[in-house]
Amino acid sequence: MVEVKLFAGTNSQYLAEKIADFYGDKLGDIRLARFSDGEMQPIINESVRGSYAFFIQSTFPPAENLMELLLMVDAAKRASAGYITAVIPYFGYARQDRKDKPRVPISAKLIANLIQAAGANRIMTMDFHADQIQGFFDIPVDHLKSEAIYIPYLQEHDMSNVTFASPDVGGVKRARTYAKYFERNLVICDKYRKRANEVAGMTVIGDVAGADVVLVDDLVDTAGTLCRAADIIMEKGAKSVRALCTHPVLSGNAYENLEKSKLDELIVCDTIPLKKKSKKIKVLSTAKLFARAIRNTHEHRSISALFVDG
Repeated sequence: MVEVKLFAGTNSQYLAEKIADFYGDKLGDIRLARFSDGEMQPIINESVRGSYAFFIQSTFPPAENLMELLLMVDAAKRASAGYITAVIPYFGYARQDRKDKPRVPISAKLIANLIQAAGANRIMTMDFHADQIQGFFDIPVDHLKSEAIYIPYLQEHDMSNVTFASPDVGGVKRARTYAKYFERNLVICDKYRKRANEVAGMTVIGDVAGADVVLVDDLVDTAGTLCRAADIIMEKGAKSVRALCTHPVLSGNAYENLEKSKLDELIVCDTIPLKKKSKKIKVLSTAKLFARAIRNTHEHRSISALFVDG
């Protein structure tokens, strides 16, 4: 069978090491050299000729993370790697997936074009901001779902009094997956924005009185929407409120917002490293899931077998 090579980008080293450990292999030898002006040059210090090469790098800010991924993929292509997979636990720029106003880019499509142009044969990622981003690629996309991590975690807890909630209308499908699986009720928080990252108003659609509410979203950035939703849900008579958010972007005043909010707990995945620790934040690892997906890809087995059926 063709040899597998796992490589890590600089800022995803922490996760790639865990993935390699679950996979049962060591990370490949790659070094990031720099010119005096900061220009990057990834150097692969071992042969990848004919191999299945997996490059693990989330593309959260700064943009150098994306650039490093593109350069690593290009280096592997020029070194005659047999099959190149870009493993992107967090796919950055995914929130710009359509023209919602005049004269703006569709950044998610541009990033898809860049990754393909660099030489990737396959993409592996988790929880796109919008499922339709898969259609921006003309190569296979393995779109892993965090439900495979969160549902087993929730099964360890008493779910008899839980109501699931979406912090906005766009996330209803995601929250409904959990509500359907656990046969629980679903409520929706309908928000109104004046500008990006600023919620002007919010209404809760559904009954949360006396319930232990679990908010579900794909990412948490400034935590403004999430905290506003938690506060309003508690005002409506909920017993408690927690949140499941795959990608902990946590920028701006996010940590301060979380501490001031009525949110009991924020449960996130390790697709992005936390900037600092918080008593309110619990991190679940994606490493085992990605390791299994990498193995299934190499052995030409089903990826959907890793999903939890709702």
